Amino acid sequence: MDQQTLQARLNRLRSNKLFELFVVGVIIFSAVVIGLKTYQISPQMLQVMAVLDGFITLVFLVEITVRFLGEENKTHFFRRGWNIFDTLIVVVSLVPIQDSELALVGRLIRIFRVLRMISIIPELRMLLNSLIKALPQLGYVMLLMFIIFYIYAAVGSTFFAEINPVLWGDIARSLLTLFRVMTFEDWTDVMYETMTIYPLSWFFYITFIFFTAFAFLNMVIGIVVNVLEEEHANERNAEAQASGEPTLRDIQAQLDELKALMNQNRV
Repeated sequence: MDQQTLQARLNRLRSNKLFELFVVGVIIFSAVVIGLKTYQISPQMLQVMAVLDGFITLVFLVEITVRFLGEENKTHFFRRGWNIFDTLIVVVSLVPIQDSELALVGRLIRIFRVLRMISIIPELRMLLNSLIKALPQLGYVMLLMFIIFYIYAAVGSTFFAEINPVLWGDIARSLLTLFRVMTFEDWTDVMYETMTIYPLSWFFYITFIFFTAFAFLNMVIGIVVNVLEEEHANERNAEAQASGEPTLRDIQAQLDELKALMNQNRV
């Protein structure tokens, strides 16, 4: 079997849905094994889990090897961040550090193997990429939210510190209390306590919840959804270009040309 035939077969294998489902199943099984290790289990069961962990590592090694050998251009394989992440996880998992001072590192690496689910499933990759691309826009929203938090925390410390120093004693405690209010964690108890001294303090909490839990949260959701729609549109355009079909931009350009011709004819 020549190299091109082997590469073609490995490429078909890594694109096979059954192979992808098998790898996803192994990742889920790995997560279950990690969860079982948090319980008190017998030494015999620990040995069984060690064997299972070795099997999982072997499957991951075979899977990353298939993906690498099936790549037409090997240098492009490591240009993708997720491929680098997967390779590091597999390589570190092969290092025998169970009985050394780096045993804790080995456990953490095995926990992070669950993240390989994102690199396997394209939809999860798209969600994460959309979230990362939305971070610059989200940064301004978070900055504005922090300003609102800080103003309300200063007001709360000024008026409510004598009522409950544990919740409003300083700016840091006030920020934590406001975060509790924003997440609706028994926030009415905090409000009723201050209303015994300041009956109109309900307005302080209602306006704060409106700004943070409603307005800013909807802004964050809107930004993420907008970026996700753009990612879906880019993916559809890429698929259309690969298949030779007209993209949405091409159709829009044709519509603009038709409108321009119609306007010229009217003139």
